[in-house]
Amino acid sequence: MSKVWFITGSSRGLGRSFTEAVLASGDKVAATARNPEDLNDLLEKYPEQVYPLQLDVTSKDQIVAAVERTIEKFGRIDVLVNNAGFGIIGATEAYTDEQVRSQLETNLYAPIAITRAVLPYMRKQRSGRILQISSIGGRVGNAGLTIYQAAKFGLGGFSEALAKEVAPLGIKVTCVEPGGFRTDWVATSSMYDVPDIDGYETTVGVRKELFTGGKFTPMGDPDKAGKAMVELANNPEPPVHLVFGSEAVAMIKQANTLRSEEMEKWLPVSFSTNADDAEDLTKSELGRSFFGAKK
Repeated sequence: MSKVWFITGSSRGLGRSFTEAVLASGDKVAATARNPEDLNDLLEKYPEQVYPLQLDVTSKDQIVAAVERTIEKFGRIDVLVNNAGFGIIGATEAYTDEQVRSQLETNLYAPIAITRAVLPYMRKQRSGRILQISSIGGRVGNAGLTIYQAAKFGLGGFSEALAKEVAPLGIKVTCVEPGGFRTDWVATSSMYDVPDIDGYETTVGVRKELFTGGKFTPMGDPDKAGKAMVELANNPEPPVHLVFGSEAVAMIKQANTLRSEEMEKWLPVSFSTNADDAEDLTKSELGRSFFGAKK
């Protein structure tokens, strides 16, 4: 039986590639976008499979309406893909309050809200897949992207905790963390609408020049990412975290090594803060439950 997907940000970038791959596989898609007319070509090609929907992911009313219309149309939602998002490059102090708010609303609050809207239906089905499109920036922090990455780190934590919460309901959650892909992400002009500030030339300035200097060629192929998403949704034992792209894997390995070395170096201070009569939770039944360890 074909699956029903609900994909946000379907009209461009990775979201477009995901949508095309899902439709080519024979599944059905509630494809959401700010401008659903951008999906007319897919509607002509897959009239029985695609259901274009207008959705501003920062609008709670539109979220609820889009989910309800999808249920009315297809009767269920098997796979949710929270893909819509955008980034802005600049020094933390240079952002306007509105820019900070919009980054968090679109990249963190929106996927949480959409997940919460879909969960009751998946809970009743006792099945479902939730695929959160995060970023390498949700695992490794870089200068110039602090607010975007704050949202993506938050999305990763939300997804990891949610995976444990909904596992008994037959719902599986994966946080997909792409590196650089050959989409228009870094070419979006609004990404650079932050004034330069003296003192950040060797940090934020370097990151901005990497994206605007014409020397950055992402390694990721969006079409291959789309195929990987279809395979992921069909895998009976999906991971909680899945990295897309070899350079992203290399960055995470390096970051993990540095974090481990730093933690080991500071263990005496870490242990010095225990109460004298503290129980080692890692060795107790309570601790195993607390940390979510398997018996």
